[in-house]
Amino acid sequence: MTDGAKKFDSGKNRYDLIPVDAIEGIAEALTMGAAKYGDNNWRGIDPERYYAALFRHLIAWRKGEIDDPESGLNHLKHVLVNTVFLLELTKNKE
Repeated sequence: MTDGAKKFDSGKNRYDLIPVDAIEGIAEALTMGAAKYGDNNWRGIDPERYYAALFRHLIAWRKGEIDDPESGLNHLKHVLVNTVFLLELTKNKE
């Protein structure tokens, strides 16, 4: 480090705090979805469908089924992706 160097980043979002496994999980589920449905196909779907899917995955995980039988991915990765979709698709409705 250079003596006297400054970086004014206080108050900015701390992306370094996001667990890498969460980022990778989102990427895994998005990659699987893109292969199955096409890139960004999710943008044309009613947000209510993602709300329902989020809870299906969450409840399956809560009941002890860790991995989704269809995708082989942890249900919580699907929960994260469905949450991301809901955030993105409803951001202008807040």
